[in-house]
Formats: sequence, structure tokens, C-alpha cells
Amino acid sequence: MHSSEFVKLWSILTKDYKSHMEQELAPVLTEAQLTVLELLLEHPRMKPSEFTPYLATTPAAVTMLLDRMEKHELIERRRDDRDRRVVWITLSEKGRLEAVRGTTIREEFIDQTLSKISSHNQQLLVYLLSKITTQTATTKQSS
Repeated sequence: MHSSEFVKLWSILTKDYKSHMEQELAPVLTEAQLTVLELLLEHPRMKPSEFTPYLATTPAAVTMLLDRMEKHELIERRRDDRDRRVVWITLSEKGRLEAVRGTTIREEFIDQTLSKISSHNQQLLVYLLSKITTQTATTKQSS
């Protein structure tokens, strides 16, 4: 088993990724904010509670995150016309532009990182990672 080698390499890769993203997204965005913006690109409007599973955090932390994003004009909060208790989160135009900027930064980093190996090995790596994540997701569901 090569688990210690895997952990070491995985740690280096994720540290490099996080450092790069933090540096390049600043000062406007964080990774968590980029996740929110990407979700809003897929879903035109979402309730605050719908973000919690994607961010692996507490509802209170999501509220604080959305507060900061609204302050920086990345999102807009709107009350539902029929049920005033419901608040919808939508993308602002600035948020849309930052989502595109953030995803471009990430794609360029991943492309640069993967360019160190052949196209065949890139496909193999993605395949192997999908096997691991599928197995992990199945294990978590059965727990």
C-alpha cells in the first residue's frame, strides 16, 4: 500500500491549488464564494439553505458568507412575491463576471498542472479519481 506516498503527494497538490486560488481570486473572491457563484450560474435562484450541502458548513456560516457577498455586490437577496418569509439569492452582474473570472483561473491552473502528463494519462487520472470518488460516495451513503 502506498498510502503515505499518496497522502504526501495529495497534500502538496491541494496546498498548491489552494494557495494559487487564494492568491488569484483575491481580493474580491474566496473559494467558497466562487462555489456559490457557480451554483447560481447553474440555478438562477436559490434559497440560502440550499447552499449548505455544497459548502460543507453550518447554516450560520452560509448566512455570514452571503452577507459578505451581498456587501460586495456579488449577489442579490430578494423576498419571494408570494411568501415573504422566503428569501431568494440571485447573481448580480458583478457576480456573474467574477464567476467567469474564477472558473477561468481554476481551469488555467488545472490545465497547467495536467499539462505535465500526457493526454492519455490525464484521462486515466480522471478515470481513477472517479473510481475513488464513486466508491467513497457509495460508502458514505451506506453508512
